[in-house]
Amino acid sequence: MSKLRIFILLIIVGLGQSLAQETNSKADNYFYAYAYNDAIREYQNEMQEGVLSNTKRLNLADAYFQTGKYSEASKIYLDVNKNDTIITSHRYNKMLQSLAKTKQNDTLSSLLASNSNILSNELVENANFNSELLSTNDENVSKFDIFNINGNSPQADFSPAFFNDKLLFSSSRGHKGKEIYGPSGEAYLDIYLARVGSDGDIVNPSLFDVIPSSSYHKSTPYYAKSLNRIFYVLSNAENDELLYNEKDKNSLAIGIARNSVGADKSFHYLLKDLNTSFYYPFYEEETEKLYFAANFDDGYGGTDIYFVYTNNAQIMSEPINAGPKVNSPGNEIAPFIFDNSLYFSSDVFYGLGGMDIYKTSIQPDDTYSIPINLGRGINSEYDEFGFVLREQGPDGYLGYFASNRPGGKGKDDIYGFRVNSLPGLKTLVLKGVVAKPRTGVGVSDVAVRILDGQGTLIKETLSDVSGNYQLEIPWRDEVTVEAFKENHSRYLKAYTKEELERVNGSPIQIDMLILADVITEKEGKLALKLNDFLFEKDKSEVTPEIAIELDKVVDALQKFPEMKVRIESHTDSRGNRNTNLKLSQNQAQAIKTYILDKGVPTTSIVKTVGFGESQLTNNCKDGVYCLEFLHNQNSRTLFIVDNFEELN
Repeated sequence: MSKLRIFILLIIVGLGQSLAQETNSKADNYFYAYAYNDAIREYQNEMQEGVLSNTKRLNLADAYFQTGKYSEASKIYLDVNKNDTIITSHRYNKMLQSLAKTKQNDTLSSLLASNSNILSNELVENANFNSELLSTNDENVSKFDIFNINGNSPQADFSPAFFNDKLLFSSSRGHKGKEIYGPSGEAYLDIYLARVGSDGDIVNPSLFDVIPSSSYHKSTPYYAKSLNRIFYVLSNAENDELLYNEKDKNSLAIGIARNSVGADKSFHYLLKDLNTSFYYPFYEEETEKLYFAANFDDGYGGTDIYFVYTNNAQIMSEPINAGPKVNSPGNEIAPFIFDNSLYFSSDVFYGLGGMDIYKTSIQPDDTYSIPINLGRGINSEYDEFGFVLREQGPDGYLGYFASNRPGGKGKDDIYGFRVNSLPGLKTLVLKGVVAKPRTGVGVSDVAVRILDGQGTLIKETLSDVSGNYQLEIPWRDEVTVEAFKENHSRYLKAYTKEELERVNGSPIQIDMLILADVITEKEGKLALKLNDFLFEKDKSEVTPEIAIELDKVVDALQKFPEMKVRIESHTDSRGNRNTNLKLSQNQAQAIKTYILDKGVPTTSIVKTVGFGESQLTNNCKDGVYCLEFLHNQNSRTLFIVDNFEELN
């Protein structure tokens, strides 16, 4: 990997470790100047003279890692991790990357399993999902027609960005007025503009002189058409003199310039901190969010993706981390949003190698789905980053990215691609809250599962302390969602393709009852809670009014499939005693038939009994005059829970 790549991607990131109060040695000086081969040689010399501290050993491991000696790097990382606790999450990612690159998959899996309690749930889920995805040849993964553009040079060319019908990009190809940047041995970066041909190739690149000139770095542009301004990264400088922090380090800032010609080349810094470098600005015009990569102390590892709210390109908020779904112990850079999906690059350990391009869907509540690796073809064992695309008529999409894969014209080359459909595997995100009905109070530790059409488990999770749950799987046209918890109701719903399209990524509330919600005491027995209902006089047909209450019984028996009930039907004392007995039996049987016809299994109803007028609740017996409402108190049906003790 070229020193320029290290500078633009990792100048501050994985090397931001402190020296732990140690005095810099010659090896350290080489290391912090990004001269990794020299650092390796000097660290080896120091080892011959004595024992290296763990801090220096980790520096040596990093130097091996940066020069592609992954086997040597993994040995040191593993040994330090086994015997010390100073290894950071960012270096932990490098250790896992080294294991992946050297095919030590068993050791990698063991580390993941043994540290699952300290790794974030999001990281483990992302790793498992992408490992499964990359191990299969899924026909739904987009097929890219990739080509190396003619406008590349023997130097580094990267970070393409659309500029109306042209393309902006960064390059170290050099020109008059650009000095040599020491760590790379090439010219300071500058921004170029090229014409896009009808075939998507770019031709006739020339220096982009719209923004103010600088003797130092200018790179990674993004053109915001609605503002007619260009966001880009540049070296912190004043009056063309570099600015340094107290440790004599120069960092990168994000600036903004108006797209204008002639003398009107206005410019000002947007994000500037002498102790922090900012990378890869992207402006989302719909929301006015400015996305970028940076290595703040509150990050998850290396560089993370952040955004700030803006108003007419003025910063209106503190930087907001995109969160652990997107960011990892590795480096995340180069955000780009298209069709409500965030594309970015990451060198997290579960990719194909180096920087890979990922895609995550932005959900209605501004959260993110699991980032999906775009797969082989566009990604490789090398570095892919700076992904952009746009619609290209009826033939699909045209896009560009940068890579240092073999076969290019320089250290980093820009590659174009054509694709018929939006890249990436479509996923299904089912999320929401498990809550008590009406109150909305969340229910924790509920098992929420996704089943396929044959009832086979696909994925499951437990609701958190607030009742929240989220599950994500590759897209399926039909699934069943099941939720259950001991002593609680069961949720079971089959979703069609159309329903899934509607709810994908949107919150779904699952109502979860407890037995007390559906059971009450009646006549000294535990029975289902229902409103009283009456059959028509001397009739046993289920009327629409009765059906409303019986549907509640159906719902309770479906929510509590282990529940067993007895149907007990009673009449008043008016009429013949034997006729009333027969009538109550017919009414109980009619109720049972209705419930079974609604899909309740026969095992849920253990018995139906008609008592006629033998169990009156008041004194309205034969020969006693009573008002109608008193007779109606005796005409009733109870659904007695036969196995209440077993359910609790």
